[in-house]
Amino acid sequence: MTPLVTAAVLLAAVTHASWNAIAHRITDKLVGFTLIAGGGLLIGLTAAPFTAFPQARAWPYLLASAAIHIAYYALLMTSFRLGDFGQAYPIARGSAPLVVTVLAAVFAHEVPDGWAAAGIVVSCAGLTGVALWGLRGRRPAWAAIGAALATGLTIAGYTVVDGLGVRASGSPLGYIAWLMAVQGGVLPLYALIRRRGELPSLLRPFAAVGLLGAALSVAAYALVLWAQTKADLAPVAALRESSIIVGAGIGALFFKERFGVPRIAAAGLLVVGIGLMLHAG
Repeated sequence: MTPLVTAAVLLAAVTHASWNAIAHRITDKLVGFTLIAGGGLLIGLTAAPFTAFPQARAWPYLLASAAIHIAYYALLMTSFRLGDFGQAYPIARGSAPLVVTVLAAVFAHEVPDGWAAAGIVVSCAGLTGVALWGLRGRRPAWAAIGAALATGLTIAGYTVVDGLGVRASGSPLGYIAWLMAVQGGVLPLYALIRRRGELPSLLRPFAAVGLLGAALSVAAYALVLWAQTKADLAPVAALRESSIIVGAGIGALFFKERFGVPRIAAAGLLVVGIGLMLHAG
């Protein structure tokens, strides 16, 4: 993995943690995710005419990814409703990279070499440390943990599907634009049916921050999709989940959740893992 690709994925990690924090901060999770998904729809529809149309062989991947993303949003909403941000976010994101490694080996025939494999394992150890620290000193909320783990499986699923799809598309920008356009209308439509006439008044107070979250979400995933055209899926997935460290910091700073020495140590392991993956590149 080149330094440029690494920098792009790390930037994606920061923007990803930021939009997740925005979604968590909006108390009504359906309102928050409606604004983020709806904003993504608007961005996708605006950008689509100015990007190359994805090639035909990419569309099965794109449609499958849209379906998985809808499940991801639903499970992530549930995770945020049931658990702390500093717990749900690390478990959801940290459970994905190893699954991606297996799926990428099976479906993309990408078997990491020794350095990359070591980097992925060390990074996942750091990510797991962050997740476990979120459970320290209290009774585990098993429903929240289950929802977060299920979220992680959807993350692994769309990571591999989109990695294959964007490579087949001929245009990373066209792929992300149409992905946002296809998937972005489902949650707003569901919210409109569920909340009926009250939805506009519920959305209005959070419109600006929700649309900011949408812009960050699209930017984060566009960077990841571009990186997936330049590097193997598993290292990109592991590196992207450095957003967990950012998320833990956001949880401590803005949501008054604990950070602590163990999370600092976990961050150190993640840095070592990144170094190993760079060595592989």
